[in-house]
Amino acid sequence: MNTALRTLLGTVIAMAAFGAHAGRTCENKTPNAATIDRAMTLAEHTATRLNGSGAQVVVLARAGQNLGEYGLRYSHLGFAYQEAGAWRVVHKLNQCGAARASIYRQGLGEFFLDDLYEYEAAIVIPTPAVQAALLDTLRDNNRLAQLHTPAYNMVAYPWAQTYQQSNQWALETLAMTQDPIAARSREQAQAWLRVKGYTPSTLHIPAFKRLGARLTAANIAFDDHPNEKRFTGRIETVTVDSVFAWLNRSGLGGTVQVIR
Repeated sequence: MNTALRTLLGTVIAMAAFGAHAGRTCENKTPNAATIDRAMTLAEHTATRLNGSGAQVVVLARAGQNLGEYGLRYSHLGFAYQEAGAWRVVHKLNQCGAARASIYRQGLGEFFLDDLYEYEAAIVIPTPAVQAALLDTLRDNNRLAQLHTPAYNMVAYPWAQTYQQSNQWALETLAMTQDPIAARSREQAQAWLRVKGYTPSTLHIPAFKRLGARLTAANIAFDDHPNEKRFTGRIETVTVDSVFAWLNRSGLGGTVQVIR
């Protein structure tokens, strides 16, 4: 492992903003050298790209799961921001496939040290105004928790408040920062997103597959989805791809930049 990678590994923040260890399975499994090296290399490339971007805040995504059957590339996003000359990532994580999740603050290295499906990252740079509105909130634990719902559902319905998945928390928090008066609650943030033209992804999941997922996974539920959509297998949820498309379409962010 070269010096730059060791430096990146040394700056990893293993301490969570609101909890214990994050981004791991429940198995007591130590990452092997090859996995660590690939993760740190991706973190190094990402840091280089971010340092040259001129941005203070970016929306950062990783490809943690294979979502190709749904036409999706990336599985998880968070906000990367500069602090004291380093890049930190704030994101929501579900621990061990449980039905609850927490908000975490990590370094780039740990963000990618999560047994990724593809060692590839993607960023969208928000406009300067969006970045400025986000920055203070990303440094404030209380503000980060304002719209956080611990009850986690991987396919949470975007326009309900029963559960909240990771990308949904990030999107609603972004809405809150852009209009702190009109988007002070989850319901208000969702209304703001509707007005601004956000469109969730629609996953086509047949009944048999939905039943199997619900019976075997604590972090998957469908009861917050409208019956007319759920019973026809149309599951709407917040995805990285839909957030990236909306940021560009709305003029709040630029095009997707891929980092390999």
